[in-house]
Amino acid sequence: MRTMMMQYSPEEWLQLGRAAFLVFSFLLAALAFRAWRRAAHRQGEQAATQHAETLRRLQDLDGALAAATALIGQLTESLERLTRADATGTRPSGYPIAIRLARGGATAAELVSTCGISSSEADLVCRLHGAPRVAHA
Repeated sequence: MRTMMMQYSPEEWLQLGRAAFLVFSFLLAALAFRAWRRAAHRQGEQAATQHAETLRRLQDLDGALAAATALIGQLTESLERLTRADATGTRPSGYPIAIRLARGGATAAELVSTCGISSSEADLVCRLHGAPRVAHA
């Protein structure tokens, strides 16, 4: 009895080998294509997520920019009002009051809080117009 393998000629074995190789190659190509599609799908999802995050950040920046623009507008208006008030001389000066208080013995800290002048200005007013200090021996 001859086995079934012995019935094929070498050329038939080559054709069978080629067919098996083609089937294997096709399956390998199908698996590679499937893996490529999955990777492309994941990359697409990642790109969409990054795009949404970037869009959210841009919207946050747009809101912050709008708030900063409004604040700059308010500061500009305040500065213009102060400039106009300085030019017309309508802004009350705290120096005459500070001088009177310093002559009355007020401290520099009291002048700063009461008259709205800076601490260095208050020190100067106290030195120039304050009560003379007596040196202790």
